[in-house]
Amino acid sequence: MSLELLFAFIAFAFVSSVTPGPNNMMLLASGVNFGMRRSLPHMLGISIGFGVMVMVVGFGLGELFKRVPLLYTILRYAGAAYLLYLAWKIAHASAPEGNGDAHGKPFTFLQAAAFQWVNPKAWVMAVTAITTYVSQDNFVASVLLIGLLFALINCPSVGLWTAAGSLMRTWLSNPRTLRAFNITMALLLVASLYPLLKDV
Repeated sequence: MSLELLFAFIAFAFVSSVTPGPNNMMLLASGVNFGMRRSLPHMLGISIGFGVMVMVVGFGLGELFKRVPLLYTILRYAGAAYLLYLAWKIAHASAPEGNGDAHGKPFTFLQAAAFQWVNPKAWVMAVTAITTYVSQDNFVASVLLIGLLFALINCPSVGLWTAAGSLMRTWLSNPRTLRAFNITMALLLVASLYPLLKDV
């Protein structure tokens, strides 16, 4: 990969990782409801899970979806249904207890990693990265590099959303304010389905 292409990819990875989407909406809500420390497995699951997903897409899953479009369609709608379920859970999250911990549990590492496979934005990012930035000259090394770099760039990018949520905890200590915030986050998560619904 040339230096120019590498810098272009780094810019793409940062912008696509830090802009609003299902992962970042959930991390903002997790930061508010559970704090930074308890949300770390969620953050790492997103970054590492997504890096692995990019590699798997690069090594052939994208081609499989081209040959059997029904699989991709099924995955898209399964992802949409799961996002609606997560939005419902966020909207109904309880206020933190006296020690500042919310009722319920944040996403685990494995849950966050698995979520990437039903996240419409993650699919768009992975396919775009592979088709745009992978060099055909040294394909295997290029796919591995893209996946690794994406994971490394993604973690601090999504971490900004978790940190923002964590910093908002004091401001949202009032149960009614927190409830309004959680409902807003749930609605934004549902709104992130717009690209999927637009293509129906």
